[in-house]
Amino acid sequence: MPPILSVRDLATAFRVDGRWRPVVRGVSFDIGPRETVALVGESGSGKSVTALSIMRLTPRDASRITGAVRLQDRDLLTLSDAEMRRVRGGDVAMVFQEPMTSLNPVLTVGFQIAEALVAHRGLSRSAAEAETVRLFDKVRIPAAASRVHDHPHRFSGGMRQRVMIAMALACRPKLLIADEPTTALDVTIQAQILDLIKLLQDEEGMSVLFITHDMGVVAEIADRTVVMLDGRAVESGPTHEIFRRPTHPYSRALLAAVPALGAMQGRARPTRFPVVDRVTGESAEPGEAPDTVQPANLLEVRNLTTRFELRGGLFGRLRGRVHAVENVSFDLKAGETLALVGESGCGKSTTGRSVLRLIEPLAGSVRLDGEDILGLPPRALRERRRRMQMIFQDPFASLDPRMSVGAAIAEPLLINRLASRREAHARAADLLGRVGLKPEMADRYPHEFSGGQRQRICIARALALEPKLIVADESVSALDVSVKAQVINLMLDLQASLHLAYLFISHDMAVVERVSHRVAVMHLGEIVEIGPRAAVFGAPQHPYTKTLLAAVPVPDPARRGTRHGVRADEIRSPIRPPDYVPPERCYREVSPGHLVQVWGAEWEAAAA
Repeated sequence: MPPILSVRDLATAFRVDGRWRPVVRGVSFDIGPRETVALVGESGSGKSVTALSIMRLTPRDASRITGAVRLQDRDLLTLSDAEMRRVRGGDVAMVFQEPMTSLNPVLTVGFQIAEALVAHRGLSRSAAEAETVRLFDKVRIPAAASRVHDHPHRFSGGMRQRVMIAMALACRPKLLIADEPTTALDVTIQAQILDLIKLLQDEEGMSVLFITHDMGVVAEIADRTVVMLDGRAVESGPTHEIFRRPTHPYSRALLAAVPALGAMQGRARPTRFPVVDRVTGESAEPGEAPDTVQPANLLEVRNLTTRFELRGGLFGRLRGRVHAVENVSFDLKAGETLALVGESGCGKSTTGRSVLRLIEPLAGSVRLDGEDILGLPPRALRERRRRMQMIFQDPFASLDPRMSVGAAIAEPLLINRLASRREAHARAADLLGRVGLKPEMADRYPHEFSGGQRQRICIARALALEPKLIVADESVSALDVSVKAQVINLMLDLQASLHLAYLFISHDMAVVERVSHRVAVMHLGEIVEIGPRAAVFGAPQHPYTKTLLAAVPVPDPARRGTRHGVRADEIRSPIRPPDYVPPERCYREVSPGHLVQVWGAEWEAAAA
């Protein structure tokens, strides 16, 4: 059968400072009927620009597109603007990475979908609203008839992405382009969206161009794969062939950097990622990290509770509370990594910030080297914070754009009066070298670095005061797969040399399995399971832990077409009425150090 989409020698260039800069260079591929083709590569490889060029959504005055893009018998690059508008949303639809920026915040989601139905299919307003409800049911949005009248901010991230998919399906397109549709989502929500796309593809008979940098997602969804590097397609073919026998060094490097769940079986300690040379394809399989765990506890957290009051009305009356962290307890030894895992809103980040008193807890105790941090006055707390630092998720947001990176790293030393200005800048240069950057980069500004380099700068700044404890809050979740591997290897090397303790906060279960000694699983502010990494991953006990692990995409094309079986409802809210009293929780020890919360009827129903 002839392909639905045929791309030949596609090239896109942007005008920058009066010169044409090529971004996509001679890319060619086909997408057959009912076929899913994945475009993979890291940020800057040209994946998204390829999709935007196909849709002719690049800036008209600042871009130039050449080649041929044939949708069945029409070359999209030769159509008029009016004809192309009929193609967009009608024959070809696109789902973007961040649905909140794609939805109008002042219009209801139902109105926005109905608008497309009126424009492309000529339906009346009442018929369009009825069709919108049907589409909401199709993409598994609960209570569809009432939710079509909600505004985008009333939906969770996963539900907003479902709204975008419903909008894309409104005009029954022949081709769906999905540009990183699951990158910003939790692992369970990602599994729901992947299952939904597979199901809708079967029902609607459409073809899919799926853009991602996650090779685990590629293995689960794609019939064929096109690997992109520097704007070029360096390898393409059936997905199972690329995973089994990648021919290009860059493909091998991408696959080597993918954390695969279950790869740590038989390994007692965290293990560095293998490093693959992008040019030669040669790799070196690293061994386990040395044992740096000390016998004594560095951090002891007991019954930590953090809540946020919700007030409203004329007199600011108490309407409820967010039970963000509820009665959480754990220990952390020097040289050890304890991972806090769970979905967005489960309380992981609030726990980390409460430990450092960046957020004031309501109750509990946090002891660092035996001293209760929560009882310290501000001056004493500032001195103790030298021993505990934080690495944030977004390095660009945590660096002052007007301050050179050398000054940003030296600043903690100057504020704490631990060095003169000259000594502080010498120390900053030394720390840049330690995290794999050149000392002469100290005079540059944050915007002159890539995302991975900025995260290394944040690690260098956290190390400036020689802390014993580092809270890493989703510190690698926004990075490309190979950059993520480099940063994690760096963190493991620093832990081995400096005996650092990490409270590693993440929702990426495959990464957590690679880097952690112990794992604590959080749900709605509570730890539902905690224990050694091998015990939690090898023999999970709590239904929520099993759900998280079942949702992880596995980079094995043999699993393609399988469904995760994850429930399609939204994550439950931690907001409680003012008179809510949390129930008493009990834990049982299933093996040495492996504790699981005793669950009730709600989890029995979920497990069933």
